[in-house]
Amino acid sequence: MSYDFDLFVIGAGSGGIATARRAAEYGAKVGIAEFDRLGGTCVNRGCVPKKLMVYASHFPDLFEDAQGYGWSPVKSTMDWEKMITAVNNEVIRLNGIYQKMLDNSKVELLEGHGKFVDAHTIVVGERQVTADKILIAVGGHPIRPNILGIEHAITSDDIFHLKQQPKRMVILGGGYIGSEFACILNGMGTEVTQIIRSDKILRGFDDDLRTEIQEGMAHHGIKIVHNSELIAIEKDSEGIKVTVRGNAKSEESDEFEETVVTDAVSLAAVGRKPNTHELGLENTKVKRHDGAIVVDKYSQTTEENIYAVGDCTNNINLTPVAINEGRALADTLFGGKSRIMSYENVPTAIFTTPEAATVGLTEAEAREQYGDAVKIYKSRFRPMYYTLAGKDEKTMMKLVVDQTTDKVLGAHMVGTSAAEIIQGVAIAVKMGATKANFDATVGIHPTSAEEFVTMR
Repeated sequence: MSYDFDLFVIGAGSGGIATARRAAEYGAKVGIAEFDRLGGTCVNRGCVPKKLMVYASHFPDLFEDAQGYGWSPVKSTMDWEKMITAVNNEVIRLNGIYQKMLDNSKVELLEGHGKFVDAHTIVVGERQVTADKILIAVGGHPIRPNILGIEHAITSDDIFHLKQQPKRMVILGGGYIGSEFACILNGMGTEVTQIIRSDKILRGFDDDLRTEIQEGMAHHGIKIVHNSELIAIEKDSEGIKVTVRGNAKSEESDEFEETVVTDAVSLAAVGRKPNTHELGLENTKVKRHDGAIVVDKYSQTTEENIYAVGDCTNNINLTPVAINEGRALADTLFGGKSRIMSYENVPTAIFTTPEAATVGLTEAEAREQYGDAVKIYKSRFRPMYYTLAGKDEKTMMKLVVDQTTDKVLGAHMVGTSAAEIIQGVAIAVKMGATKANFDATVGIHPTSAEEFVTMR
């Protein structure tokens, strides 16, 4: 049977574009559908604009630190509108680059929502196309819980478009997105309250890493309300009132109710869901679980010719993972190089203040798998940079090791440049390096990173 395309991709985010371009390199005729700006969550509402705002939030501390090195005091104020405009202009520039990349790869872009008519047919706007293979790469979206006054809250997507900087902000949730935005806004001078359901932020990460970041955030002035859940949001003349109920405010009272008055409420970390609700999947054999598309190790769905990568599969929701999944799929289908994505030892970072990064198993995961064979190497110190700045800022580094094989199972860091450092460490962990390999490596002195090869 003849088709319009060898591969048609629904969703022009990082995973979709990576797959489309790689397939086109192998000579496949490729089309891609996108109703929004090119680049997906990462470019438009995630990694890129967020990291630019992280940089912006660090300047007040840098101005202050400089005085310890002999520089005169700096008086500076945040021009929120200028910063947001610059950030969004960079996003627009990247949108154009993605368009050029598709054009250069001869991938045809169809603007609009892609929806299945059947397993080989997609309708985009008024155009209907057919394809031999179809990839779903539609990403996800923030969840809005069903609570009183939810219409007064914004999501993490909306923060990039606020016209004015909030003087006060309540962040709901303790995931990495909420924690990052709490630190960004706090660094820019906003009074931040973060409300979390448990006693610690960043569930799923190593406990020492979670503790270190949370203590660092509190040290920088962020108020964290523990063991609490949102009851209602109400808007009045004073601002927006956020009422929460919890059970660990004090030893004298097991339960409490607290109202926080703020200028803005962000549902930054109450979760995300895959964008799979209006794809016409009922016209195919594609199965979902909790909204996520079910795939095998080759990213193949339960419909033989349909595949899915990225956040819509709810596997590991990271941009580099989606890109790698997509390229592996294109290599397999069109390049004659059958390969799969490995989900072991995927490094990741949390761009809070202090910054953190991690690769491999947490201590808890390692002990569950290896029991008493696990040995922990940990170091906590003040980096040289902060000695003249006169600040009590700490860096924490941790290695999780299997004593039986001496293999390093996990590496975790909290501190300045954690992401840059762990990226290099991740190569060693991925290759199966042992603690002896780390010990045999000469450190670069004086750096914080050398601590990873000197821990005893």
